[in-house]
Amino acid sequence: MTQVRCAAQRHQHVAENDSPVYVDAHQQPNQVQPEQQNQRAADWRAAGPSLREIPTSAACFLPGGHAPAVGSIFRNPGLARSLRAIAQDGRDAFYKGLLADAIVRYSQSVGGLFTHQDFAEHTSTDVEPVSKTNWPGVRYDYVSPGLTRPDLSVFLPPIGGATCYIFGEVAALADRKHKITCRVHDECNGSDVFGSDICTCRPYLVHGVEECAREAQRGGAGLIVYNRKEGRALGEVTKFLVYNARKRQEGGDTAATYFERTECVAGVQDARFQELMPDVIHWLGITRIDRFVSMSNMKYDALTKAGIEIAERVAIPEELVPQDASVEIEAKKAAGYYAAPVAPGKKKLAETSYERGKFSSLFGNGPGATPVVSGNRIYTYGITGHLTATDFKRTGESVEGAR
Repeated sequence: MTQVRCAAQRHQHVAENDSPVYVDAHQQPNQVQPEQQNQRAADWRAAGPSLREIPTSAACFLPGGHAPAVGSIFRNPGLARSLRAIAQDGRDAFYKGLLADAIVRYSQSVGGLFTHQDFAEHTSTDVEPVSKTNWPGVRYDYVSPGLTRPDLSVFLPPIGGATCYIFGEVAALADRKHKITCRVHDECNGSDVFGSDICTCRPYLVHGVEECAREAQRGGAGLIVYNRKEGRALGEVTKFLVYNARKRQEGGDTAATYFERTECVAGVQDARFQELMPDVIHWLGITRIDRFVSMSNMKYDALTKAGIEIAERVAIPEELVPQDASVEIEAKKAAGYYAAPVAPGKKKLAETSYERGKFSSLFGNGPGATPVVSGNRIYTYGITGHLTATDFKRTGESVEGAR
């Protein structure tokens, strides 16, 4: 409460004394640029009609009936009185004193439901934060709404927009004696839900689930982190506009222009901020990921820079890449996504396209390429001659090993 009172006293001094308008809390008057002042003045003027609808708001923010001009002095004595009361009497000034009276009086005047009893009976619970040390010298403190509920024994992290699916024992995630397989997946409704084959999201997610289940069966643990970052955090509408632009451009969808089309539509190639993504990994106590089922360089860099050790990166198997998604996967490899053994160059990018049902792939389907059939999988080889599954068996190699 001492800190609250000190802060209230400081703000009270600003509110009741002459202070140039449009100055941020951490800026001196000479640090505010003219364009900032003009924009703030314009915003204030634009809010005028709405402020006039509420007499108390108009009296406070429209002195003399209009918004303050650039460089004029704006005083807020009402706010100063409120802050002074809090500084002097603490929480009772708000919940039981003049401020509560004023709030209830205004609420009832406009048909609101607040009563004095609502404020007087309000209680807050001070809780000690949960601390976790994930590696020497680094401690994370969390305070969650879940901690204020004595009837709940679950601890909810302050991390929004993410869902975790754990395979195996939860305790194994933070135990370095157990191996961890993990996929961090960003939402893609088009593929994940509706099965679009223009990208690898759904098959890569399914592959991640399979690998996590296998790890749990081996005695380790698996983790899928599903983040709500639809369309590279640009949104689903923007994503489908990009898809249309890719398909309708001259020459059809090509790996060479994959990122360019996104930038033309959205202004940026990617709006995701992966630096915050490791928070949920830290919260689970994970310090090492043995198998990271992702090719994303941004996710890998964010995790390793946050102190998470990654032993092995698992690329999506070629046979799981939909024909139409080859454009995406080759463009990403060329842009720095993990690929084994080498990423494609500019020439190969130009050769990878998908147009009107015609497919040209880096992995074959060119002159001299002959398909090799194994079960329900078809592999093609861009070499001259006729190879069959029998030929590979005669040389002691498997069809899969020859890919």
